[in-house]
Amino acid sequence: MTKRLILLASANSYRKQDFLDAAKRLDIEVILGMDVPAPMIDQLKCDLPLDYLNIEKSSEKIAAFAAKAKVDAILSADDSATVLAAQASQLLNLRHNSADAAEAARDKFLMRQLFARADVLSPKFLRFTLNDEPEEIADLIPYPCVIKPRSMSGSRGVIRADSPIDFMKAYSRLKPILQQGGADDFLVEDYIDGVEVALEGIMNNGEFKVLALFDKPDPLVGPYFEETIYTTPSRLPHHVQQNIFATTAKAASALGLREGPLHAELRINDQGAWLVEVAARSIGGLCSRTLQFGTDMSLEELILRQTFGMEITQTSEVAHTAKTSEVLRAGGVMMIPIPHGGILRCVYGVEEAQAVPLIESIEITAKINYTILPLPEGDSYLGFIFARGASPEEVERALREAHGKLRFEIEEELSVLPMR
Repeated sequence: MTKRLILLASANSYRKQDFLDAAKRLDIEVILGMDVPAPMIDQLKCDLPLDYLNIEKSSEKIAAFAAKAKVDAILSADDSATVLAAQASQLLNLRHNSADAAEAARDKFLMRQLFARADVLSPKFLRFTLNDEPEEIADLIPYPCVIKPRSMSGSRGVIRADSPIDFMKAYSRLKPILQQGGADDFLVEDYIDGVEVALEGIMNNGEFKVLALFDKPDPLVGPYFEETIYTTPSRLPHHVQQNIFATTAKAASALGLREGPLHAELRINDQGAWLVEVAARSIGGLCSRTLQFGTDMSLEELILRQTFGMEITQTSEVAHTAKTSEVLRAGGVMMIPIPHGGILRCVYGVEEAQAVPLIESIEITAKINYTILPLPEGDSYLGFIFARGASPEEVERALREAHGKLRFEIEEELSVLPMR
């Protein structure tokens, strides 16, 4: 009997194709639901056009479609539709997180409140709106602090401030970002010092299963928090890793998450593991390609197996070379940072970078002759570099060497230069 999935993804999602590929391997028929204007439906090959901002109307549209098409599951490929997927699944009585839990995993204000109630270690926070006087806020808040949007992802609009002057500069950068996104409020949180990690997991009937723990070897101290290198397995001591796993499981329970992928960001210091955020989706960008389970199972295939209640025989991240039977126990990805805003004209050195030992592939995802923006205004990368080797240290060195061989021709535009 054919299995059918409604896959929800934004038009510019990095994650869509990898889920489509995994579904094909598992013989799952995919119905693609996207938040796209009607004139672009055919161009983007959208089966089910939706309005992600109108959760009630879109969930009813999905439910009506699914009832006729005999859909077995609904899954969001990225942050954009996790709440919609939960709401529609609830209407159809399919396996799902509650809409409230999905919303809490997207809304940083709700998340912080639930963490505080459950005694999950996380930053102290205050909520403000654009109607509040920034000068008064600057005199009220503690320093150092982090100012951030309530519901955006990818570190967009997240800025550290060490003084009232820094806060006023950060506010001037954040305000137009919020206005562009139709948002009015934002958070100010304590800045938490320490090393940062990312944890990939999956919820199965309320039980949290660890899939991979990534170290972030580049210090993320601000003023912006552009991520670069992820390596796995983690080099942290065993007891620290166990604390990370336990804290994340507690955080997921506090949010009410019970089913599907989970991605968490944490900071580690002498006080313990601090939850920066938990998202009810898998790792962003193309970073999932770093992971391989068993001999050839991708993260997306594992997620789909869980979604459909299929057997999962291996959840430990293990990969093999394509040429030999050697087990490669470390993997890594570098999200290529955008050095400055402008029009991307050319990328040089890809072949030289690809030739670096241990480099598996290089994917330049930014479009030539299109405008690119760095953080805090931007929300994407120039591309991704993937490496695999015997140890995280070797992988990290390979990623840095490959990145050093890349050169980017970016023509500056006055309209994309940062505000002073």
